[in-house]
Amino acid sequence: MAKVVLITGANKGIGFEVSRQLGRAGFTVLLGARDASRGRQAADKLIAEGLDVRYVAADLNRASESSAALARQIREEFGRLDVLINNAAIFDREDGHASDVSIETLQRTFETNFFGTVAFTQPLLPLLRAAENARIVNVSSGLGSLSINGDPNSPFYDTKVLAYNASKAALNMFTVDLAYDLRDTRIKVNSACPGYTATDMNNHTGHQTIEEGAVAIVRLAQLPEDGPTGSFIHKDGTYAW
Repeated sequence: MAKVVLITGANKGIGFEVSRQLGRAGFTVLLGARDASRGRQAADKLIAEGLDVRYVAADLNRASESSAALARQIREEFGRLDVLINNAAIFDREDGHASDVSIETLQRTFETNFFGTVAFTQPLLPLLRAAENARIVNVSSGLGSLSINGDPNSPFYDTKVLAYNASKAALNMFTVDLAYDLRDTRIKVNSACPGYTATDMNNHTGHQTIEEGAVAIVRLAQLPEDGPTGSFIHKDGTYAW
């Protein structure tokens, strides 16, 4: 029986490419998107490639409600969820430095990138526990690393956008704490940094391809039993928190 993976924010960009790669690896892919039309169009593209992909409604703006409905749907059809990839995120164009970013921008960013992700994940935990070797991948960013943000020698040292960076740092704490909560299970929880990938989020200024951006996420979705948990992984190794 094929493993079942749910990917949020998967109608374009890295989420779409992860859907494609895991579909090619034999997964049943639940392609999550907030916009039904875009989600169905994305799923149809992958179905046309011969992959087992279904659009599902996944809206982090109403995360608890959306996740609870989706959990019922997955339980009825599959009885379990093998992999959850929390990919959906926003970068607010009003983001700025600690001295001038607005509280409204901070709140909007955290609502999706942190609060929405936590609220979306929690109702799905019973389905992940029902799987034999479940995996949770929180798609983070090197910009969420306190070590990188504090290192003057880092190429990202001057990239100080408080709302986005802080929301990803909070997401990393969720990874660490959830891995601790699930330490006596066979579920592995990790943060993935895609790297600076050319996507709509950065107006395609990233130096990596979409395929390169998917590498760490796809790898963590398929971790073997002896793989890490509670770690911060990129395609070439690990990051310090």
